[in-house]
Amino acid sequence: MDLGVRWKLHGDGRTPAPGAVVRPDERLSWPRTFGLGAQHVVAMFGASFVAPVLMGLDPNLAIMMSGVATAIFLLATRGRVPSYLGCSLSFVGVAAVIRAQGGSSATVTGAVLVVGAALFLVGLAVQKFGARIIHAAMPPIVTGAVVMLIGFNLAPVTASTYWPQDQWTALLVMLFTGLAVVCLRGFWSRIAIFLGLIFGYGISWVFDQVFGKIHSADASGKVVDHWRLDLSAVGQADWIGLPSFHAPGFEWSAILVALPVVIALIAENAGHVKAVGEMTGDNLDDKLGTAISADGAASVLSTAVGGPPNTTYSENIGVMAATRVYSTAAYWAAACFALLFGLCPKFGAVVAAIPGGVLGGITVILYGMIGLLGAQIWINAKVDLRNPLNLVPAAAGIIIGVGGVSLKFTDNFELSGIALGTIVVITGYHVLRAFAPPHLKSQEPLLDAGTSAYDAEAAADNPGAGGADAKR
Repeated sequence: MDLGVRWKLHGDGRTPAPGAVVRPDERLSWPRTFGLGAQHVVAMFGASFVAPVLMGLDPNLAIMMSGVATAIFLLATRGRVPSYLGCSLSFVGVAAVIRAQGGSSATVTGAVLVVGAALFLVGLAVQKFGARIIHAAMPPIVTGAVVMLIGFNLAPVTASTYWPQDQWTALLVMLFTGLAVVCLRGFWSRIAIFLGLIFGYGISWVFDQVFGKIHSADASGKVVDHWRLDLSAVGQADWIGLPSFHAPGFEWSAILVALPVVIALIAENAGHVKAVGEMTGDNLDDKLGTAISADGAASVLSTAVGGPPNTTYSENIGVMAATRVYSTAAYWAAACFALLFGLCPKFGAVVAAIPGGVLGGITVILYGMIGLLGAQIWINAKVDLRNPLNLVPAAAGIIIGVGGVSLKFTDNFELSGIALGTIVVITGYHVLRAFAPPHLKSQEPLLDAGTSAYDAEAAADNPGAGGADAKR
């Protein structure tokens, strides 16, 4: 059985010829391949380490399981879809809501495990029946609205938890990170979040030396005098050791909050497969279901031991676009590096010491970008918001999700925020579509560009249909 772990040497193994690309089944020399693998790890550092910290989970376990997840994905897709799977930011808001309701880390990982299982089943369904079932149930207006409400639902977390810990550091980090994203080029712009973290560490240390302790809320919310950057735990941490594991716990209220993220993950995977297919020149539509189910399986395994869920990373797509090296051997090297980092508790202690003010500055940009990706899905799909069939369910669902509107059924069960907003968007759209006049229905595209093989058929059935690159 071909598992995609055999690679032909590209040219002389040193540098691709002008205009040439290193295909997924090719590689450069092993030293260069491991160098590219290290570059992929650095590219995902910022988001993949910030996410578990924001979710209250072990960053060492997160990075170790990202390596495991990447290996699972590469094996499942037989090496045809070069991808790195890092910690998914889509679940940060879910974790915040669950913890606000009194949930523990076990409750968070248990809810997310169910989402991973649901994603796995969706992938199997796509393999069996084709991608049409996804896009019929979740057209771009629905997908974009859900991604938007998930991102914007995080705004209160930044405003009430991170920013108040050190507002001036947060402001400087926000400005620096924004400049890095906009002004830097190529690889450096892809690791802007990572650079923002380094800048934040540095400015926090300088402020501690110059101004001393700060009197503000600490990570627990208590207003006390504390150092901005506290590295005391780093000195006590071992160089080699296993991360902390825990079993998941399952509560229906937490599961209902987490389930809507399935929609965002489907959109992420569809956009990723399409983007990689366009870069490599391969038609990867037949791998969409496999990619989705592999992502789900990897997330189930990670959360089963107490880690965060995983998803394909656009930062690493940027690295491939910049280097024109699509070799899956580089991703195997990246997975090996991630496993080694995960076995270094001292490294995890450094990550866990990220000052709250630094997180405040980064999350202002990061959370907003997640939300606005929903708008990007609408733009790419040419969704017409003048059409009330699109406008009404999206508008209602987003306000419910962002505002935290709740619907109480009993003393022990209610729907609110992300869960209720998603239900309103999906059911509202399809119910309204069932009763809408024909001229409103004809303007809605049923498929997005994540499955290019269906574009011709969609155009024949619906001349007004557009496409969407639903990528985070």
